[in-house]
Amino acid sequence: MKYNIRGDKLVVTKSIKNYVEEKLDRLNKYYENKNIECKVVVKTKNEDQIIEVTVPFNKFILRAEERDKDLYAAIDLVVDKLEAQIRKNKTKIKSKLEKNVEEVLLDFEDEEEEELSIIKRKDIDTKPMDEEEAILQMRLLNHDFFVFKNIDEECVSVLYKRKDGKYGIINVK
Repeated sequence: MKYNIRGDKLVVTKSIKNYVEEKLDRLNKYYENKNIECKVVVKTKNEDQIIEVTVPFNKFILRAEERDKDLYAAIDLVVDKLEAQIRKNKTKIKSKLEKNVEEVLLDFEDEEEEELSIIKRKDIDTKPMDEEEAILQMRLLNHDFFVFKNIDEECVSVLYKRKDGKYGIINVK
């Protein structure tokens, strides 16, 4: 795997770079293609050290982000998270990769796979509203997201609360 490691408001020292590469090398056992470029961004926000790792394959993208007061702990956590993503979705990943001869996941220990099924279905009546009213409704319901007919954008929108406490909107056109 090739690494593209950069810092955002942080200087990536040789020891940080070596530690990141050493930990991410654990993922090499899951695929054969060594020409994959792994993008790593290390940044700091307040007291937290944040690491974002993106591994783009042809058919899918693995991505994980972790934060911790200790950068090395965040690196360990993000690699564990990526490995868990691979294990959890290994059947899907294998079927996608088998279509592409370049990238084939190597076999690794079988673990119990979580069956994907819809356990609840809900129909909602949406009323036209603006974004401020949607935020208010979402807060009143104490949800992390809210679906509504956006009168400003003239479409269905999904309002969601971000990790930083601010809000985001997805418009469905």
